[in-house]
Amino acid sequence: MFEWITGAMAAGGYWAVAGLMLFENVFPPIPSEVVMPLAGFLAATGELSFLGVLVAGTVGSVAGATFWYWIGLKLGEDRLRRFAARHGRWLTISSEEVDRASAWFLRHGTWAILIGRILPGLRTLISVPAGVARMPLLPFLLYTTLGSVVWIAGLTVLGYVLEAQYERVAGWIDPVSWIVVGALVAVYIWRLVRQARD
Repeated sequence: MFEWITGAMAAGGYWAVAGLMLFENVFPPIPSEVVMPLAGFLAATGELSFLGVLVAGTVGSVAGATFWYWIGLKLGEDRLRRFAARHGRWLTISSEEVDRASAWFLRHGTWAILIGRILPGLRTLISVPAGVARMPLLPFLLYTTLGSVVWIAGLTVLGYVLEAQYERVAGWIDPVSWIVVGALVAVYIWRLVRQARD
């Protein structure tokens, strides 16, 4: 996976970084914990620039978050809850989780967006209640961008530092990447089965 992702990024450049982060936010086939460190690795080798990687990752991440904001805005709370009850098992989002995310957003307001974009598990979901609550778009984009920059910069720095230790970690970074993705797929399947039984 290491070679595949870095190869895709080297070929597609910043568009590939932005695209992978967009897909990671809309439907996470490859987690940002894998994408951005590898983009940082390419920045350290000189194939991409650190600033370019940071901007591309942030643009993709914010675009994905805005997609979910728009879903929340268009559907509204009641329709979103019904949608989650009917189709949520494929997205592994239950109506109860929609309620919890909405309650957390209402308790913490705009800070929920900033903090939520840094927390794995909430990073995508937090955009939905912001749309449901009809949070103005500009503040949403501002807080989403700030939170995304913090998250993405941290992961990119890890990858940048990785380059100096490449010989030491090359043997285990690829298996670890596959384990992370495999674990996410396993959790997704487990949640599908669990929600099918409920």
